Amino acid sequence: MGFGVAIFVITLGAILKFAVNADLGPVDINAIGVILMIVGVATFVLQFVFARQLENEGPPRANGHAGRDTSHDGDD
Repeated sequence: MGFGVAIFVITLGAILKFAVNADLGPVDINAIGVILMIVGVATFVLQFVFARQLENEGPPRANGHAGRDTSHDGDD
């Protein structure tokens, strides 16, 4: 899931929690809304953390290792 999907899930959860007043018997719409908001926030935070890790590592190199090339000795 990306940032957009996380925001969508948070929004959907907020709508179910605060705007819907339906009685579906054993199903609690408010609880589902809270669960969706929690999942959306967790997804958003994880996406942010993974994006920061990829930013720090850089793209994969031809030798299969990600990140900066540490084999350079500085004599160029």
